[in-house]
Amino acid sequence: MTRTLVLDLDGTLVDSVPDLTAALNRLMATRDLPGFPEPEVMRMVGDGAGVLLQRAFAARGRSPDATALADFLADYGANAAVHTRAFPDVPETLQRLTDLGWRLAVCTNKPEAPARTLLGALGLARFFAAIGGGDSFPVRKPDPAHLLATLTAAGGTPAQAVMAGDHHNDVLAAKGLGMPAIFAAWGYGSAEVGQTANAVAARFSELPEIAARLLDQKK
Repeated sequence: MTRTLVLDLDGTLVDSVPDLTAALNRLMATRDLPGFPEPEVMRMVGDGAGVLLQRAFAARGRSPDATALADFLADYGANAAVHTRAFPDVPETLQRLTDLGWRLAVCTNKPEAPARTLLGALGLARFFAAIGGGDSFPVRKPDPAHLLATLTAAGGTPAQAVMAGDHHNDVLAAKGLGMPAIFAAWGYGSAEVGQTANAVAARFSELPEIAARLLDQKK
């Protein structure tokens, strides 16, 4: 049976913090609120746009207003690939995985539309059999049903799949399905998350070997 590698997006495939920060700070400016430096935004991402705004506004002693999320998504959706770049070795490794016969999918808490726009702009969309965004299904990571729905859309099964991501949501979703989880150490997550994963990858190029080893260990 074909093996499937499911990948997180922000902090795993792409470094999106520069564009997320820019869009967030433009939103804050329209509300006469101070913006944030990139390192601070990095600590707020991973749970979807709505949670990002909740955290940002809370840091300024406020709550998001009724149009904040829509305004943010419209701005970010139009500017998602201005400064965002794939991490080193991503295109080459995705091609290698494809050549090795792996099926690939993206499971992200980012809304599906900007996720697809971003992957298309970076020339990566062609590698993926499915893209499961934070609004694609009734639930999202860490709920394992989000990962399962994405995996099913890609034609994969949990028994022959591995999850790779930089966030605790990725590890929790994988464990909820009994899937091995690889912590992406180059991303935004803390080292503590790596201690809960089945393996740690220091570079994206290490994923093919680690993913194959984890599935072989399940036999």
